[in-house]
Amino acid sequence: MDKQQLGKFLSLILRHKPQTVGITLDANGWADTAQLIRAINAVCPFDMEMLEDIVMTDNKQRYSFSEDKTQIRANQGHSIPVDVGLMEKQPPDVLFHGSAARNAEAIESEGLLPQSRLYVHLSTDAQSAYAVGKRHGAPIVYRIDAKQMYEDGSVFYCSVNGVWQTKHVPPRYLSMEIL
Repeated sequence: MDKQQLGKFLSLILRHKPQTVGITLDANGWADTAQLIRAINAVCPFDMEMLEDIVMTDNKQRYSFSEDKTQIRANQGHSIPVDVGLMEKQPPDVLFHGSAARNAEAIESEGLLPQSRLYVHLSTDAQSAYAVGKRHGAPIVYRIDAKQMYEDGSVFYCSVNGVWQTKHVPPRYLSMEIL
């Protein structure tokens, strides 16, 4: 596997299916680093240097090591129940969400739902949201009135890599962003 494939494989393991390589995550999403390396190495050549390179060069900063690097976890994006210690935080006034145009009707009637993840992921800028939407097809971007949502009692979290998250964005807080 090349570096990009290994990064996707790591994401699959640490965010969705640790059982793929026979490891488990603790309640906070941490995996034992040595165990993870051994498990991946059973599938393809893999070592600590490669893991550190993936973690340090990931453009979205998806992963974190513990201070002594004996544990590793994904910062957000899990589809399995883990508590990564997200702290409630007041969001910026406006946040953005990118999706595929084919989802517009459902989004406009139901709002933004986490789907297979634990939270809806939101960006601080429209361009990042556009890039996310583009990965799923013809992109659309929604502007979220995060200030009003927060004032109305919605809870927001911000992961260590700057991704804003909430459980649901009702349609009344959404407007289409024209780029």
